[in-house]
Amino acid sequence: MCGICGELRLKQGPAEQDNIRTMLGPLRPRGPDDEGIFSAGQIALGHRRLAIIDLSAAAQQPMLSADQSLAIVFNGTIYNYPQLRQQLQGLGYAFKSSGDTEVILQAYRHWGAECVHHLVGMFAFAIWDARINKLFMARDRLGIKPLYYSQTGNSFLFASNTQALLATGEIDSAIDPQALQHQFTLHAVVPAPRTILKGIRKLQPGHVMWVDEHGAGEAQGYWQLS
Repeated sequence: MCGICGELRLKQGPAEQDNIRTMLGPLRPRGPDDEGIFSAGQIALGHRRLAIIDLSAAAQQPMLSADQSLAIVFNGTIYNYPQLRQQLQGLGYAFKSSGDTEVILQAYRHWGAECVHHLVGMFAFAIWDARINKLFMARDRLGIKPLYYSQTGNSFLFASNTQALLATGEIDSAIDPQALQHQFTLHAVVPAPRTILKGIRKLQPGHVMWVDEHGAGEAQGYWQLS
């Protein structure tokens, strides 16, 4: 288990590293081993690490591609990463680490948004693509790993838990009446994308989402139970 967070500035000015540091505090229990921040202009990403597969510094996050055009924060485990790594090496991709994070990064470079169809596991990740100035977010098929987000007037924020978002002080924390109805009628479950709070939404299981300088686009499903 790890903790991820980020901010994409929707208006002029750089992303706030202070927001990332604030969000990393509530994420610490998810990742006690290390902490990392990446910031470049309108984007800032944060990560709390629980080191499991590759314990070396090469697997630290946020992780950047060799040309620094891509940056990823990832929570989860990709079960078929050794096979995907071998496949991508055969396609000419080189790796500096031995874990699964870099496999996702290279899979995205090769297949773009279609990379999720190649991933077997539980995951929530966000990739900043500086080539097109867009943030790509994805959640595993069954929603095992959480991914919450909030769009304010100036920023798009995301994190692994609601506490991290609320810590920024920028979130509408009023109760969502429709979500409250779900809470009382669906055995304490609020279906995605809603949460109990008006200002926080969660990416649906089996969905991806693009975010650009105008804010979040509509989430798109890539898998459903047959």
